[in-house]
Amino acid sequence: AGFSESGYDIICSAVSALSINTVNSIEALTDDKFSVDGDESGALRLNVHSLSDSSELLLKSLYVGIKAITDEYGSEYVRIV
Repeated sequence: AGFSESGYDIICSAVSALSINTVNSIEALTDDKFSVDGDESGALRLNVHSLSDSSELLLKSLYVGIKAITDEYGSEYVRIV
């Protein structure tokens, strides 16, 4: 995220934890089919092929968590697309 040096970037850690937990939760708690792509920049793309109400709720929760981080630390470190 560029907030601190690699290994100490609390924003990157927080967003990563929320994102990975959301993907793991969709896999564990729904029957939805999805694919995940990431790159070295830290971008994560989740493609859900059939979005159930449960997955939609989990994704809304992810948004709430990332939005809270953005509100606290500024949009120069996290961008939601």
